[in-house]
Amino acid sequence: MSEPASNPAPATKPRGWALVAAGLLLLALALVVLYTGRGAFISPLALVVVAAIGLAALLLQLRLRKDLNKKVHAPLWLNVLGLIFAVGAVLTDFLHLSINIMLVAALGAVICFAVSGVSVLHSLRKQKP
Repeated sequence: MSEPASNPAPATKPRGWALVAAGLLLLALALVVLYTGRGAFISPLALVVVAAIGLAALLLQLRLRKDLNKKVHAPLWLNVLGLIFAVGAVLTDFLHLSINIMLVAALGAVICFAVSGVSVLHSLRKQKP
């Protein structure tokens, strides 16, 4: 006699919104890459834009996942600080101020976005059983 399977196959969950969000973020990154000249990738501002898109992707995935507890949050103060650094880097470049100030502001923005992303990923790993 055949016995029924002890572990039934898990039902697949629809990934509609997560898939749409991932596609839109990939489209945004593709547009940045396609419409940016070769010399612009040397610019620290391009690195800030790519880091901001990456952090936005991570935060959007957190928002769209239904299986997470509400304990996983990005540090707001770190994201605000990163945003201030990013705006400072853009303004410094736009106003043609010192290149050193722009580099420090861009580096500060990228570091803030990176640390925020790492803290979210660390919280996600801690949450898994």
